[in-house]
Amino acid sequence: MTKVTLISLGCAKNLVDSEVMLGALKRSGFTIVDTPEAAEIIVVNTCGFIRPARDEAEEALGRALALKRRDPGKKIVAAGCYVALDRPSLEARFPGVDAWTGVANFDRIADLIAGRPVPEPGRAFLYSDRSPRLVTTPATWAYVKVSEGCSHRCAFCSIPLIKGPYVSRSMASVVREARTLSSLGIREVDLVSQDTTSYGRDRGLRGGLVKLIARLARVEGVEWIRILYGYPEEITDALLDAMIDPKVCRYLDIPFQHADPAIVKAMKRGLDGVRALRLLDRIRSRLPGVAVRTTLIVGFPGEGPREFRSLVRFVEEARFDHLGVFTYSPEERTAAFALGDSVPQAEKERRRAEIMAVQAGVSLAHNRSRIGTVQDVLIEGRTGRGNRQVSGRARFQAPEVDGLVRITLPRPAMGLDPIVKAEVVAAGPYDLEARLVA
Repeated sequence: MTKVTLISLGCAKNLVDSEVMLGALKRSGFTIVDTPEAAEIIVVNTCGFIRPARDEAEEALGRALALKRRDPGKKIVAAGCYVALDRPSLEARFPGVDAWTGVANFDRIADLIAGRPVPEPGRAFLYSDRSPRLVTTPATWAYVKVSEGCSHRCAFCSIPLIKGPYVSRSMASVVREARTLSSLGIREVDLVSQDTTSYGRDRGLRGGLVKLIARLARVEGVEWIRILYGYPEEITDALLDAMIDPKVCRYLDIPFQHADPAIVKAMKRGLDGVRALRLLDRIRSRLPGVAVRTTLIVGFPGEGPREFRSLVRFVEEARFDHLGVFTYSPEERTAAFALGDSVPQAEKERRRAEIMAVQAGVSLAHNRSRIGTVQDVLIEGRTGRGNRQVSGRARFQAPEVDGLVRITLPRPAMGLDPIVKAEVVAAGPYDLEARLVA
């Protein structure tokens, strides 16, 4: 059987698309292998969101083509967001790629490899519970993408240009998928989309996410439900009340992007720092112990020293549990592109480092406050130390971005439940050390 490998770049939503492609390939008789060197076909699922992501995609294509030069029998397939955004330019620069597809035909990848004609629909592909999918995350958790595209028009963002308007999956499809994942041993379901808080609105469903959470909470075997990527303006009291359910992780990922009023307005975002702090107070009062993550952008056009100091003060006052920072990347065809790129890249990087240094102190204080507490930890896998340590995540840690809990076992190779109790004994800015509680 033909051997294929897939290189998945970018976000969790891209990973789900990659898993659907792997499922389609496996169903069509391909053998999935781990390394490009062992593969006859290399599929690169690209990200095109910002310049660093495109650079990473170009490097991946370059490495794949280098393998093809050594072994001309290999085939290279480029897929995903970057292809959808700028296929003509990529085709000109990477003529050795054998096949191209954007974001519309992930389920038709086998036809594409076989050279069969595959028309490109005018919308992004949105999978369902009937789509083949090969889950590649650790055995205890999986992402579930609840929608595709975005109908917001943030000034800096190219996602609507790539993926089109917001389209939700049916609630029944999401729930059926959760049941299937549970039957495979999945205990944590992470709901992802460009804006999970808008779920169902395009279908005329009011309070769609609240209703979806209630349905998912009844799925036997699913013990943690996590909501990722919500817009600040859409964090309603009804949603916060729904998150009181013991199966729902008290965790919110809310990308504020900036705090200075002028920059927020130029970004076409909703909440400045003052209003954001009020929202955080409301969230924390209704959901004690909630963990909040945000993402910010530094170096947006017009961000001078005063606007940046406003952002630093916001980070100091907001006391986020987790935080990520991007440097501004000018994207053609977005509203912000006409504003130019006034902040030098070196200064953007300096500002990013300053924000992250402030947040490291905040995160360390949060984590130290957890020393001596007993936490539920979802096990992800074993680490080193003579098979006497496992790693996992607590409810306040999202996968892949928020750090880990490392648990020392009383004896090697002991069997563990998917979710264990562990006492935190030491803390750093990101990771925690713990011991297993009997």
